[in-house]
Amino acid sequence: MTIFSDIGRYLLMIKGMFSRPENGKMYWKEFMHQCSDIGIGSLGIVVIISIFMGAVSTVQTAYQLISPLIPKSTIAQIVRDTVILEFAPTLVCIVLAGVVGSKIASELGNMRVSEQIDALEIMGINTKTYLILPKVIAALVVIPVLVVIAAVLGIWGGRLAGSMANILANSTYDKGLLEGFMPFNVIFAMAKAYTFAFIISTIPAYFGFYVKGGALEIGRASTRAVVISCILILFADYVLAALLL
Repeated sequence: MTIFSDIGRYLLMIKGMFSRPENGKMYWKEFMHQCSDIGIGSLGIVVIISIFMGAVSTVQTAYQLISPLIPKSTIAQIVRDTVILEFAPTLVCIVLAGVVGSKIASELGNMRVSEQIDALEIMGINTKTYLILPKVIAALVVIPVLVVIAAVLGIWGGRLAGSMANILANSTYDKGLLEGFMPFNVIFAMAKAYTFAFIISTIPAYFGFYVKGGALEIGRASTRAVVISCILILFADYVLAALLL
């Protein structure tokens, strides 16, 4: 029964976010702050993961393609499609669920426990719109950009590993990148990015907003938010793949 009540409260929270803002300038400032927090705060880990993700893909693909009948440019094709379709959107968003999700849940949970949310509601401010909506919109703007950066760096990391390990020449890798490229793969990756961004921002916001108790409960809410976000990302990944591919 608690699952259905959680789903109901979550949907009511989403509905409550979309009321008319009281002060546009205040919301814009909060939105820009969240863009900086989510985007710049997560950029370092995304860059590191993406480069090594592409490098490992190249090395492992070359290890498996041992047949002399298969051209080496095939390695670049496999790395390109793997990074764009799966690694950049899914792996990066699972990491962001941990980095961004735990931050959102703990921030809102701390505000709830210290009664700051109650104080804002007494002042007549719609706390769902003021505290949650800027985070959701910022995530929908910034996370797809991080996914694009991850895809570019992943492909570049694969190219770098290919040349450094003498697996294939840069010219062969570049030729493979252009062979059999399907633009729909990029659209599919962006569909994943926006879906995952919504999950990463709203699920932790729900757990943080409705937390009860003290510091221990905030920690539990953050952990639960990250775990459920990761499960929903993987579930949404499967659903999108089944529907769009």
